[in-house]
Amino acid sequence: MVYDDGLIACAEDSLTIRKYGLFLRPKRIPYAQVRSVQQIELGALRRWRLWGTTDPRRWFNLDLGRRHKRVAFIIDLGKRVTPVITPDDPQRVAAVLRSHGVQVEER
Repeated sequence: MVYDDGLIACAEDSLTIRKYGLFLRPKRIPYAQVRSVQQIELGALRRWRLWGTTDPRRWFNLDLGRRHKRVAFIIDLGKRVTPVITPDDPQRVAAVLRSHGVQVEER
């Protein structure tokens, strides 16, 4: 494992988002499926989004510590719903993604 904070894990071949889907199942995303990633600052309202969404285009995994975080990544997979993650160490996750050829844009 290259990075693992308990909710977000970056392995050699994929990104795993824990506590993501129905029944809090994990979502495994091979790096080759990621079109791009946008790094954004979390606004005050989004920090309180513990799980799910109010915007049907984006889905947040369950992260009870999100209110203390300032950075999120929107992962473009070319599908209608886009995963959004808030890793504990955003700089390290961005570096891992870039090392696997994923374009990470700061917004």
